[in-house]
Amino acid sequence: MATGVDTDWQAWQESWDRQQEWYMPDREERFRVMLDMAEALVGPRPRVLDLACGTGSITARLLARFPEATSTGVDLDPALLTIAEGTFAADERVTFVTADLKDPHWPTKLPYDSYDAVLTATALHWLHSEPLAALYGQIAELVRDGGVFMNADHMTDETTPRINAAERAQRHAHMERAKRDGALDWAAWWEVAAADPLLAAPTARRFEIYGEHAEGDTPSVDWHTRVLREQGFGEVRPVWCSPSDTLLLALK
Repeated sequence: MATGVDTDWQAWQESWDRQQEWYMPDREERFRVMLDMAEALVGPRPRVLDLACGTGSITARLLARFPEATSTGVDLDPALLTIAEGTFAADERVTFVTADLKDPHWPTKLPYDSYDAVLTATALHWLHSEPLAALYGQIAELVRDGGVFMNADHMTDETTPRINAAERAQRHAHMERAKRDGALDWAAWWEVAAADPLLAAPTARRFEIYGEHAEGDTPSVDWHTRVLREQGFGEVRPVWCSPSDTLLLALK
């Protein structure tokens, strides 16, 4: 992986993808369904808010599929935003905003007052239920009438403990086999990032902000559905699921 002024940002994107796929081997499938439903409901030229965007994984897939789309990426992680900004530096369709989603004023930093679609994946489980409910209210205000919000994330059904335990055991067995074959887990990936001259400083700042890993909540699909309806969305339901994760779509 190249470093310094000639940093290969695409290599960092691919490295992040591989690390995330270690946890979620069906990651690309959820992205595909997300974009399928965005096209179905808001068309092929959407204005998108990539919420908790990380390295811009959703934005990259959005623009590859819909060249006339535009994207605003929002995140607080300085290291992942460094990769995102390096990747899309020459792309006028993309804007990145540094903001804390727990700050009630974060929407004031956005370049637009409304969006056709707000998309997020594997990120909002970092929040506890109360701030997540408040965030859903802010998202409802940002999505235009007829627009969509989609969240692909861990959503736990506590009424099925035996199924949950069996799924988790199998998933972790697969992950351990992949790790023995050389896959990088979360901690190992960040060790590599911390050793890169261009990412060392933002990685250090990142750990000052978050610590090793923020621990939020993973409420059920029913909880998300109820809260999104309470916050102003007219229709809400899952459009994809795996044994551990769900892609929930809310239509304004």
